[in-house]
Amino acid sequence: MADNTNPGNFSNRSHEEVSNIARKGGQSSHQGGFASMDPGKQRDIASQGGHASGGSFQPGDERAKEAGRKGGKATGYSQPEE
Repeated sequence: MADNTNPGNFSNRSHEEVSNIARKGGQSSHQGGFASMDPGKQRDIASQGGHASGGSFQPGDERAKEAGRKGGKATGYSQPEE
């Protein structure tokens, strides 16, 4: 049986509410993010060259090297022998 309490489920919303959301072209769920930031804040983050995100790996982390190898295999990239 379907869960009728999920507000994200359009079948649980009124026709008028669904129409209003559709008119926005999917933008109702995207209220934030980089594009909506103040241009000065965007420049500040961009000037950090990706370091603002924190990332999962520290420089030289062996796990990062392994992840890179896995990504290369997934794309078909042939790595030179070490």
